[in-house]
Amino acid sequence: MASEKVQTLTDGNFTDVIGGATQPVLVDFWAEWCGPCRMLTPTIEALAAELDGQAVIAKLNVDENPTVPGNFGIRSIPALLVFKGGQLVDQTLGVQSKDALKKLLERHM
Repeated sequence: MASEKVQTLTDGNFTDVIGGATQPVLVDFWAEWCGPCRMLTPTIEALAAELDGQAVIAKLNVDENPTVPGNFGIRSIPALLVFKGGQLVDQTLGVQSKDALKKLLERHM
């Protein structure tokens, strides 16, 4: 379960959250059955706690919300996309360290 610092995105709220964010947004595209996604969860939660107020950290379940991943051509998960000003500005695939994800976000802060 995501911590209170990690936002849950859906096909319904994605555009509003991404478009309305004044800070960079890191979106973790994941699924319940995905082992690497589950491995990444504690990292995502730790990053959300550390960067609270500086960046928005969010998760989107690709099984429950197929439209957004389809729009971004997500073919493998975990996929981590960074948005700024409503636009996709960076992305990475697979399990990443907290430091790697922090560096990815800091380039857009």
